[in-house]
Amino acid sequence: MRVFKSLVLLFLLSVVRGSMVQLKNGGYEDIVIAINPELPENHNIIRNIQDMVKEASTYLFTATKQRFFFKAVKIIIPPHWQRKPEYLSVKTESYDKADVIVANPSLKYVDEPYTLQYKGCGEKGRYIHFTPNFLLNDNLHNIYGSRAKVFVHEWAHLRWGVFDEYSYDAPFYLSVNSGKETVEATRCSADVTGKYIFQSCTGNSCTTKECKYDEQTKLYEAGCKFVAEKNQNAPASIMYMQSLPSVVGFCDQKTHNEKATNMQNKMCNYKSTWEVIMNSTDFSNTSPINSTRPPFETSFSLLQTKDRVVCLVLDVSGSMAWNNRINRLYQAAEIFLLQIIEMGSWVGIVTFHSTAQIACSLRQIVSENVRRDLITYLPTSAGGGTKICEGVYKGFEVIKQKYSNPDGSEIVLLTDGEDSSMSSCLSEVKNSGSIIHTIALGPSAAKELEKFSDMTGGLKLSATDTVDSNGLTDEFSGISSRSGNIFGQSFQLESTARRLTLKQWMNGTVIVDSTVGKDTFFVVTWDQSTSPPDILLWDPKEKEYRTSDFTVSNLNLRTARLQIAGTAEVGNWLYMIQNNHTESQVISMIVTSRPASLTDPPVIVKAHMNKDTNDFPNPMVIYAEVSQGFLPVLGATVMATVEQETGSAVELRLLDGGSGADITKNDGIYSKYFTSFKGNSRYNLKLRVQGRNQTVSLSHRQSRALYVPGYIENGEIKMNAPRPEPSDEDIQAKLGSFNRVATGGSFVVENVPSGGFTDVFPPCKITDLEAQSEEDKIHLSWTAPGNDLDEGQADRYIIKMSESLLDLRNTFDNATSVNTSSLVPKPAGTKESFQFKPENVTIENGSIIYFAICAVDDASLTSEVSNVVQVALFVPPKESLAEMLPTEVITNRVPTQGSLTGSFPKDVINDGVNVSVKVIGAVIAVLAVLIAVTITVCILYKKNRKGRFELRV
Repeated sequence: MRVFKSLVLLFLLSVVRGSMVQLKNGGYEDIVIAINPELPENHNIIRNIQDMVKEASTYLFTATKQRFFFKAVKIIIPPHWQRKPEYLSVKTESYDKADVIVANPSLKYVDEPYTLQYKGCGEKGRYIHFTPNFLLNDNLHNIYGSRAKVFVHEWAHLRWGVFDEYSYDAPFYLSVNSGKETVEATRCSADVTGKYIFQSCTGNSCTTKECKYDEQTKLYEAGCKFVAEKNQNAPASIMYMQSLPSVVGFCDQKTHNEKATNMQNKMCNYKSTWEVIMNSTDFSNTSPINSTRPPFETSFSLLQTKDRVVCLVLDVSGSMAWNNRINRLYQAAEIFLLQIIEMGSWVGIVTFHSTAQIACSLRQIVSENVRRDLITYLPTSAGGGTKICEGVYKGFEVIKQKYSNPDGSEIVLLTDGEDSSMSSCLSEVKNSGSIIHTIALGPSAAKELEKFSDMTGGLKLSATDTVDSNGLTDEFSGISSRSGNIFGQSFQLESTARRLTLKQWMNGTVIVDSTVGKDTFFVVTWDQSTSPPDILLWDPKEKEYRTSDFTVSNLNLRTARLQIAGTAEVGNWLYMIQNNHTESQVISMIVTSRPASLTDPPVIVKAHMNKDTNDFPNPMVIYAEVSQGFLPVLGATVMATVEQETGSAVELRLLDGGSGADITKNDGIYSKYFTSFKGNSRYNLKLRVQGRNQTVSLSHRQSRALYVPGYIENGEIKMNAPRPEPSDEDIQAKLGSFNRVATGGSFVVENVPSGGFTDVFPPCKITDLEAQSEEDKIHLSWTAPGNDLDEGQADRYIIKMSESLLDLRNTFDNATSVNTSSLVPKPAGTKESFQFKPENVTIENGSIIYFAICAVDDASLTSEVSNVVQVALFVPPKESLAEMLPTEVITNRVPTQGSLTGSFPKDVINDGVNVSVKVIGAVIAVLAVLIAVTITVCILYKKNRKGRFELRV
């Protein structure tokens, strides 16, 4: 066994979960860029990808001080594009696990490049999303800079887990330097120079003027933009405005702007992006290269997907007769073959015990008759020993009967037993080019089984012997195509099971939403009787279906299936099931459906864990990504069930509130810590998601490249077209209510103390602390953490304040304490509010006080220090009505939201004309100055009396 683990370690040393990227001598290899299968054929996309990455390699090499470059990239081409001799077959690469995807935008007219990033500082993101228009439209260079620079910006999000150094939510902050207070743009470095410009557009023309102060916030007015000088000396930062010609690197410890109100400071504890990169494993595993250019030019491999090929390799050893496993396997595999696997796929079946047998050679699913014929080859009996490699070898043989090599094929390997000889086929598995999905059934399945999945990029799944969890069926239902073609996939709308006594009923509601409805199946299973229970089902128009409408196969007497003809009615389907067997039995309802159309993307739920293998006492984090197309779905109720291999389960509600494990509010990523470890074992994850019509909405993605409002060049302001903002209608979900069930695969927890453990989890870090002033009082608000991370209730809070942000961060304990004796923590997830009057603090104009908070649990474990907020007293300088700038720009043509085509004409992007200020305007301005001065004097007089504070977070 020790030899086996050593071999696996050698194979997996440089493999990253969810990505195939390897780093060798500073060069990134096996980067996968996948083109969405919905896109029409356009070879300029391929050419521009290649040009972008080649140029980006040199830029990255310089930005990382001669340490990293892009060495080898694979581009996955859609199957419907014309085949060419130079196209190779995909192996273990897939659209679903690509590092970069090229797909249509999440919202019309919005071509912002972004990275799906929902983990903490220094942790890798999921993927980068470029639109075809971004890759093809050169006019966007003036908005984002060169594609190469944008790619490096997004790569830093993806690979090193750094965050943006600008902020759309908090574009300005108050700064005091050498006793002088100023309003600054959120940026890094602070050496980037520019002007504060307000642009207003009427019809097809736009005017610009200097920004005014907002009376309430004391910052610049809403809509004010910081317009940078095109030519300047600031070399940083790529995570702020990579488009500037002078920007050639990341903000480091010397140039970092810790006062900026951006995500980088919030998420990375005020560390610079370069400090985070230096702390990465990539950095520690490489050394600077003695060269002015990358040692290799980027190479590209063009890969094209083919028909899906799947071979089921199923354990039929003696232990499969225990706990009704062989019958449950039949039920689950039957659902997979009849309802889940996509039309046009090729399927074969292998069974194994001490030896392996081909039950069915590859057959292409071209009709329902083929599906029904395939299930006749599923095993119904068990006996013999367990030789896993024999089954795998036979699976390769089935695939090679049709294809000369198994590149890109899939094997679904299910076993419930151990096998000491598994190491004998490691080399063949690694070099096969096939993807192996593993299903561990029961508590005794080989602990090394998942290594096959690790080496080939397959799914790692597990199911317990607890029948009422529907685990095995759910795992099979999660093995869908990873080609990116979501319109051919089947989705679980319901999967529930209960043990019912004689004459007991099980009732429920299944919601069929408008995005699904084709190939809709209602499946009822039971585990004891050979005759079906009493079934009643009503559609939204009250059409009734009874047991007699369901089909029971002679091959499987414990499953009843109803396929709805055409497209299922949208709305609530009600069911009632009664156990008519003399003994209690477990009865389940499973509902699956495919998208209703090829134009309206379905709601998709994807489940993830922060890691596959965890060492206690590190917590796990559960993530649920809920989206329609690429748009995040907000307002859903997401419940996660984590089940240990022995059958005990814990249910958690995941939240999208921007606190606890959830780093960003309202991004469609629902998160929760998991700490209920019951021992060293496998755990599997299942999600149930429900959206209600009144609460569901859509949103933007975060971690985007900055949309540059314009530049100042040779003293002239050149504004870009205003950033396209989607209308409320565009982001208003038209989903109605919906249900989804999804599997999150399995993970392993090790080093849990056998005798149980004491409290080792402190309250989680508070990340959403906010502050504002009310007369002479300070008002703080935040989301309550728990006793154990984000679960339970903390014991008390510690609030500190200081005139130095860094002192508060670095020496929190030494800062001035705020009296919190009256503050009693609320349960985790509850909004907290606390108001107090600062004591022993002298406040005058220009003063800034910083605040931070920690939570303490009943075992005296203390959370990390929260994000730091500031409250400032600031009286803005006297100002007149903002004057028209002498270099005011009027664009010749500005597209409206309805007429945007995703490409900006050249005259909209950068061309402009100067406009003179007429005499009458000057007279009005003078009068306005006199009025403003009078008002300002009154305001200053009142403020000096009240001593009012203002907040900047």
